[in-house]
Amino acid sequence: MKTKKTKIGIVGCGKISSIYFKAGTTFEAIDIVACADLDVARAKASAEEYHVPHGVSVEDLLARPEIEIVINLTVPVAHAEVALKALRAGKSVYNEKPLAVTREEAREMMRTAQKANLRVGGAPDTFLGASLQSCRKLLDDGVIGAPVAASAFMLSRGMESWHPNPEFFYQRGGGPLFDMGPYYLTALTSMLGPVRRVTGSARTSFPERTITSEARAGQKFKVETPTHLAAVLDFVNGPVATLVTSFDVSAARFRDIEIYGSEGTLVIPDPNSFNGEILLRRHGEKEWVPQPLTHIYSENSRGIGVAEMAGAMHAGRPHRASAEMAYHVLDIMHAVHESSAENRHIEIASTMQRPEPLPLGLKDGSLEL
Repeated sequence: MKTKKTKIGIVGCGKISSIYFKAGTTFEAIDIVACADLDVARAKASAEEYHVPHGVSVEDLLARPEIEIVINLTVPVAHAEVALKALRAGKSVYNEKPLAVTREEAREMMRTAQKANLRVGGAPDTFLGASLQSCRKLLDDGVIGAPVAASAFMLSRGMESWHPNPEFFYQRGGGPLFDMGPYYLTALTSMLGPVRRVTGSARTSFPERTITSEARAGQKFKVETPTHLAAVLDFVNGPVATLVTSFDVSAARFRDIEIYGSEGTLVIPDPNSFNGEILLRRHGEKEWVPQPLTHIYSENSRGIGVAEMAGAMHAGRPHRASAEMAYHVLDIMHAVHESSAENRHIEIASTMQRPEPLPLGLKDGSLEL
């Protein structure tokens, strides 16, 4: 059966947009027909570079009746505003992470979509890549027994050494937890299920940062959000996880994610990627054993979440990179900040269902057997 193509519009033609444009040629389910940006000249340049028919203003893109899904790649503080405009124009929306800056904005998006029988999806979609889907299968197959605990670390010294405009990483809606935490929390919740309680501590180690990337080297800016956060996550199903995210660490040796089970340990590669070495060590063994990938999409496949959502829309089934999961991740991140500020545990009000794993045996470009 020939895959139905869903016509897509991209809003936001910045740094991250290139991989989403390439998704239009990777996945059978989507066809990128227009792109928009506050700077219309940049939209036109992107349209020309990636052979997209129309580079237009945001208003013009939202007025195009053929577009069914808008990929929202704006900065975090604009996610809700742009998403709501798209939903009110009759388009489903796929937001870059985080889903929104506040819980209230995210809930309004979800309510608006539900009333209009539209969809909201949210990045990251790396959990649909080869490495994390292979890890999911190992866990589901019981290779480490019942999961009892996990640890996750994202430790860096920030973005100012390479990003030309790093300020927004340190403003409201930014920081290491809101910027990179979604990768780790989405990976953990997609494998272990929802979180019921959070405890967190946060600090701002360096109140002022100096840009060292070439174009603006030497310019200083103020930091407006915590830049080192440590959290304990109690999962509904029992596991207890430690998560540390930081823009304050110059060097570290901790691995990205480890899940500890009753019968062994699984080392999970960088959740901000689609590939990486998976290691397994069962109870009583002395060596770590590399595990083969069982799924495809080991290259950078951002946009897989949009393609899977498009297929789900036309099949009438739930999509995997769901608003429910993205909102649960947002709820957890806010709870970490609140726990530190209020000196108490925070019970998580939201929940989610673990998304179904992708099937084995997919062909390149497809997400359906």
